Amino acid sequence: MLITDRRFLARLEPTVGRVLILDPNAHAARLITDLMKGLGAREVAVEASDTRGLQMAGALDPGLIFIERSGPQLDGEEFTKALRRSHLACRRVPVIMVTAEATASTIKGARDSGVHEFLRKPFTSADLIKRVENVALKPRDWVEGVSYVGPDRRRFNSGEYSGPTKRKSDTVKSAAAEAVAVRDQAMKILAAALDQFDNDPPQAVRAIRQQAETLKALALRVSDSRLVVAVGALEVTLAQGGMTKAVLAAPIGQLLALPKPGEITRKAG
Repeated sequence: MLITDRRFLARLEPTVGRVLILDPNAHAARLITDLMKGLGAREVAVEASDTRGLQMAGALDPGLIFIERSGPQLDGEEFTKALRRSHLACRRVPVIMVTAEATASTIKGARDSGVHEFLRKPFTSADLIKRVENVALKPRDWVEGVSYVGPDRRRFNSGEYSGPTKRKSDTVKSAAAEAVAVRDQAMKILAAALDQFDNDPPQAVRAIRQQAETLKALALRVSDSRLVVAVGALEVTLAQGGMTKAVLAAPIGQLLALPKPGEITRKAG
């Protein structure tokens, strides 16, 4: 494989500069290694197990990870879940899962574990380049929840779908509609994080902090003073430390009780 478009390669460079490949099959790992070097990868590390993979991810800080779905000491879905919930600098790195088992259940499992793309074996160099291009040049919103941590699943590309738009929500939204969608998702995650707090307190707190940041940015952008004040109260609570479900219930409850912008307008009318 020889790519001569220097501008294209330059755009891929931040993602493909350092690559981690998790695959117990040496031949398969070598194939991906060669293809990635053709795309400009400077450092490529190969590991065959979950444990060594996480250790290498911490040491290498890769811009991209390829992972085989399963192996003797490798579970691609569990590795991805562990990576997403870790405190590694690369926890949000794009992950491309590779497997010969492209069934509906394996594709759903990959998506729900926090994988960005799915690549079915056998694949061509064009197939691989397309997945790399997707993760490098088409960034996806990040979802920081408790039951799910990873890229927005509404834009998951299985690599097997060639029909029309998958969802109505995939269509381009107006700025106002997009703001409502961002707010609604953040509120849903806040409610879920509080409800699931006891299942994983550290991740629940991380999810709540992320939604507070998202809502604060949104409130300032749309000049929503009520939302600014309510988010501020949550931020003050989070800054105190020693978070418990009981402590967080009040400020989150105030946020969830806020009327939506459309509801305010209807009441005023």
